[in-house]
Amino acid sequence: MRDVGTVVRGIRTPIVKEGDDLAKIVVDSVLKAADSEHFEIEDKDVIAITEAVVGISEGNFATLDQIAKDIRTKLNNAEHIGIVYPILSRNRFAVLLSAMARSTKKITLMSSFPADEVGNDILYKNDLVKYKVSLNDLITEEEYKEKFGHFKHLFTGVNMYEVYKELVEKEGCEFEMIWSNTATDILKYTNDIICCDIHSREETKARILEANPNAHVILMSDILNQSVDGSGYSPYGLLGSNRSTEERVKLFPRTGQQLVEKVQEMMKERTGKTVEVMVYGDGAFRDPVGKIWELADPVVSPAYTKGLEGSPNEIKLKYFSENQFKDLHGEELQNAMKEAIREKDKELKGTMATQGTTPRRYTDLLGSLCDLTSGSGDKGTPVILVQRYFTNYSND
Repeated sequence: MRDVGTVVRGIRTPIVKEGDDLAKIVVDSVLKAADSEHFEIEDKDVIAITEAVVGISEGNFATLDQIAKDIRTKLNNAEHIGIVYPILSRNRFAVLLSAMARSTKKITLMSSFPADEVGNDILYKNDLVKYKVSLNDLITEEEYKEKFGHFKHLFTGVNMYEVYKELVEKEGCEFEMIWSNTATDILKYTNDIICCDIHSREETKARILEANPNAHVILMSDILNQSVDGSGYSPYGLLGSNRSTEERVKLFPRTGQQLVEKVQEMMKERTGKTVEVMVYGDGAFRDPVGKIWELADPVVSPAYTKGLEGSPNEIKLKYFSENQFKDLHGEELQNAMKEAIREKDKELKGTMATQGTTPRRYTDLLGSLCDLTSGSGDKGTPVILVQRYFTNYSND
């Protein structure tokens, strides 16, 4: 029996720039690492590529002016726009808000509370109790400044109300902010609306239109889903975008599927092995201290090869050891466990044998693993190699 199961390696690559042959860079870097670290590529290894370098290599950028132009077109030059449920992020949303402000004369920004969709707080929860404010209430800007305005974020030390207000007014646009967990409250202010939430966007839009079928509602995924004046674009629109400069954003990749299939083909040609390949962005995990859910991208993996479809079908070793095989020990226990794994049903979902396992999608599990490995700073490993992920205790 192998003494080591899953192995994860961060693969260093050259700095990727617009127009680079990313598939070649990925393959060359993985094989160079295999040679220098003395390991072999195996069938069903997983090569994961961060979405950031995919977007950079394909030149998938857009300027704030291009974004503003698309918003004006899709909201018919509305002069007062409601911005509903944006995440509270200087990197993710602040730059987009500048473009939105550039497209209109007034913005009413409605935030959820006590936190945004991914868990960034906008007020101290104890203050809700202190001032007897219900989660069903609507908090006006004046009320917020009076009761909650002293809030500073645990990690960043800033208050995003202040950040967003300054950004909008810098563009010569009037700004007001309200807080409500009822999406239809925005209709008290304007009927021209951009739903900026990520995972609940369709539900938010539906609720608003149910309350007022004549409202003009678009999603962030509707903005730059096609090129504007030569800009980049994405099937996810502005979702998954990141600040590039003060005047430009990098969009979520649009050519990821071609890339993963090309890398798989090149690895087969050069090693004879069939590896799986995926593009990954944010992992799907939650920080236990700040309570922030990391998934600010629309999906964990926007592109992957066919072998990564599906979810694990695993048994809980602890359950078998303490129940069915409670009287076995040593080699006898090992052999019984291996046999149970080999003979497990094709679909175990909902059975006692799976309790405590996590039958999420492979791409979500692997994407989280890769995101934690690569980090978001200066590790210089935008490619991750995961080996033996699809092996189990029964594999020798």
